[in-house]
This record gives sequence, structure tokens and C-alpha cells, in this order.
Amino acid sequence: MATPDYEDARAGYDDPAMAHRQPQAQYQDQGYDPNFVPDSVKMFVGHLYRHIREKNVYEIHQMYENSFQTLSDRYFKDTPWPSVDAVAHYVDNDHVFCLLYREMWFRHLYARLTPTLKQRIDSWDNYCSLFQVVLHGVVNMQLPNQWLWDMVDEFVYQFQSFCQYRAKMKNKTENEIALLKQYDQAWNVYGVLNFLQALVEKSMIIQILENEKEGLEQFTATDGYDYNGGSNVLKVLGYFSMVGLLRVHCLLGDYHTGLKCLLPIDISQQGVYTSVIGSHITTIYHYGFANLMLRRYVEAIREFNKILLYIYKTKQYHQKSPQYEQILKKNEQMYALLAICLSLCPQNGLVDEMVNTQLREKYGEKMVRMQRYDDEAFAIYDELFSYACPKFITPSAPSFEEPLVNYNQDAYRLQLKLFLYEVKQQQLLSGVRTFLKVYSTISLAKLASYMEVDEATLRTILMTYKHKTHAVDSDGKIICNADVDFYIDDDILHVIESKPAKRYGDYFLRQIVKLEGVINEMDGVKLE
Repeated sequence: MATPDYEDARAGYDDPAMAHRQPQAQYQDQGYDPNFVPDSVKMFVGHLYRHIREKNVYEIHQMYENSFQTLSDRYFKDTPWPSVDAVAHYVDNDHVFCLLYREMWFRHLYARLTPTLKQRIDSWDNYCSLFQVVLHGVVNMQLPNQWLWDMVDEFVYQFQSFCQYRAKMKNKTENEIALLKQYDQAWNVYGVLNFLQALVEKSMIIQILENEKEGLEQFTATDGYDYNGGSNVLKVLGYFSMVGLLRVHCLLGDYHTGLKCLLPIDISQQGVYTSVIGSHITTIYHYGFANLMLRRYVEAIREFNKILLYIYKTKQYHQKSPQYEQILKKNEQMYALLAICLSLCPQNGLVDEMVNTQLREKYGEKMVRMQRYDDEAFAIYDELFSYACPKFITPSAPSFEEPLVNYNQDAYRLQLKLFLYEVKQQQLLSGVRTFLKVYSTISLAKLASYMEVDEATLRTILMTYKHKTHAVDSDGKIICNADVDFYIDDDILHVIESKPAKRYGDYFLRQIVKLEGVINEMDGVKLE
């Protein structure tokens, strides 16, 4: 990281000396000295700095993924890493490296300890400085996709965490309230959205992906890395920021805008987002959840099925990863969301046999009860939604007037209320679906008598069925989610049942694997 690369970036910054200050008193009781740097940490920062200057992505990745975790476990299980001032002279006081170090410092703090309000604000300032460098400086370095994804992921997580923290006003001290008033722009929702959007626009990633489709540019084929001596930092941060925008808008309950932000990424194909397991899961989780809330059940089911099958096949390779617990948690949440989707919109043939088996083991009994649409069914919908939904946030600043009240649950309660209202509306449709499954044609008068309603009410129910089983996709086209549809001609209802294409290939592959297993077992039997 030669100094000339960053000279333009330093202009207009806060004083670096101010930016590097660490809260220290909190950990003094644990024997934590922010200025003490173990020899192995000196070697770590020195080697990491050298590898970043040399653009040695492989070594950076090894140090970032493995060495940082090993040292954290050995020396800093219950305390922060050494302060940036203590390590700065081992890296030539390089401004950008110090910002990167602080980004890791705060991430470790959030993961292992509970940050104070001042630390939350300092972390915001550090992200501002780091993203300003990337946006307005000349950053001539290559960083691993994992690190760049973690930056965006942590940025959104800390925003979400701050909003939840700020919304719990009841037990705030006078000092905390004074700090919240003083730093009212810290983790401001517009600031967060503006940074993510600025990274997307400045990186020109949307144009790059368009050019790639026409064969004019390479991005996905190289996993976003630049093998011609350039930098991947701005481009890949811009790319992952589209996923970050989807996540932020989902937290705000704005699902249309979230999906619109993700449009440039073709999630039906492999891409840079699939090169990092955390990015892959976060993208599909929020994409599927947004589609669920917009009643695009078939699209949600299709994507949940693909990612759950992928996790099932690959999770053993991530057991030593620091993200392993998060992978398992998201896996369980997506099974719950899949159970909701299939209960609201039964589908044949969309779910792989392996995923279906896991789903029935986890939620088979509950899914049967969810079809009844009684109080018990609503309680299960409530339970699964509450377990699997994102941690919604209220981004607005609190009222500092007495009495102080907590409002951290308000956004969640609103989304739950809207979801259960949708479930209640589906209650009328369960009877219609039952009759549509039985008949190919039936007169409206006959169906009305079976359902014990008059014809006018039946027509209303049928119109509701049409409305609830259709949705508008991202291209503005109306799509049908129903496994059973109908049309009416001369007061006769004609049923159209979708017949999924049978996937013989998958069936034969599974049988071949089973046969090979049997043959291997037989080979292992010793005959006397």
C-alpha cells in the first residue's frame, strides 16, 4: 500500500488521530492493556500489511480467515484486540490499513463482547472514513471476496443492531441520551442507504454486469478479481452492496424496493454472490422472504429449495468456518419459511425429494395443522414467522420526551400483523381449493350449495381466490401461484390443474446412488 495511492483519499477526512481513539477503560478490570501487542500479533499485522501491498490475495485470505480467528481465540477471547495506535507503527502508519484494522477490531468486538454506545458511534465513523476512501480515493489493492462481503454484511448488521439498541429507551442513562442527541447522524438510515447506493453507482457494477452479458467484460468469470494489476475493492463492494440494499429494505419492510435493488444480479445463475457462502445464503434468504411477503410463493419456494439442497450437500465443508453456526441458523429459518410458503400455496414437484424429507421431519405435523385455519393454525403461523423473519427495525430517531418508552418491537409487530391478516384472508380459500381438486367442471349453483353460500358470495370468494393466487412479478407481469386454477363460462366453472413435468433424471440418479450403496455393502460382507 504505497502512500501515493491514497493521497487523494485523505482530503476532507476527520483527523486520523481522532479516528483511531479506542474506548479503553471498560476492559481495564480484565487486565486488558490496549497498548500491549503480543509478538504474534506484531507478526500478523506486519505480514498482512505486506501481503496487501503485494496484492497476494491467497495469503491475505488465509490470514484473514484463519490467523485472525486463531489469534482471537488465543489472546482476545474476552477482550478487544490491541488499539490501532499500538499497531500503527508496525505498518508504517498506513492510513488505509489502519481503517481496515479498525473494521476488523470492531467486528471482533461485536462478535465477542457488548459494544458501548460510544463504540457503536466510533464504528460508524470508521465505516464512513473507510467507504470515503474507497469512493473518493485511489485504492490500489486486491482483497478477498470474503473480507469485502464481511464489510458490507457487518455494516448492515451494525446498523440493525444500533436501531434495536436505540429503540430500547426505557433504561437509558442520562449520559447515553446525551450521546444519542449529540451524535444523531450516527447510523442514520439515509446515511446507510446513501453509502450502499454510492458504492453501487461509483463502482459502475450494473453497467459491468450488463457488458458481461454481451461478452464485452469479465467479472463473474474471474470472481470479481482483477488479474491485470488493478483493484477489485470498489467493484466487489458495489456488487455486494446490492445485496446489502436488499437486506436493509427488507428490515424496513419495503420488499418491492429491496427486490428492485437486486435485479442486476441474475440469481438463477452462479455468480460472485455464490463465491462466498454467507453472501449466497443472505441473498436467497432475503430474496425468498421478500417474495413470500409479496405473495410470489412459487418463486420463494423455488429459491428456498435450491439453497436448502445446496446447504444440505455442502455444510460439512464449512464446519470449521466462523460462519458455521450462522449457516445452520439460516438453514433452519428457511425451512420454516418454506413450510409457510407450501402451506399457503401447495405445490407439486417444486421441492426436491431430499429437501422434502427434511421438511417433513421438521414441520410435517405442523404443516398438517396449518391447513385447518383455526386458532391453533394461526398460532403456528405466528410461531414460524416470528422464528424465521428478519429482525425488523424502526429507523426513526426516538422521542426524548418523558416518559421514555421502548419501541424496538413495533416494526416486528406491524409485519406480523400484516402477515397474519394475509393468512386469515386465505382461510376462505381452503374450501374452494378442496372442491377444485375434486371436480373438472361444476356449475356455480351446485358449488354454492356445497359451500353453503349464495351465488353472489361464491363469486366474491372465487374472485378472492383469483386475487390471492396471482401476483405481479419483477417485470410487472401477472403470474399464477396456484396449483389449481379455473375459468368460468356460462355459469360453469372449468378447472385447470397444473401438471408438473416429471423429472425422471433425478429419480434415476437417486436409484443409481442407492444401488451403488447396496453393492458396496455387499462387497464388504465376508462369505464363509
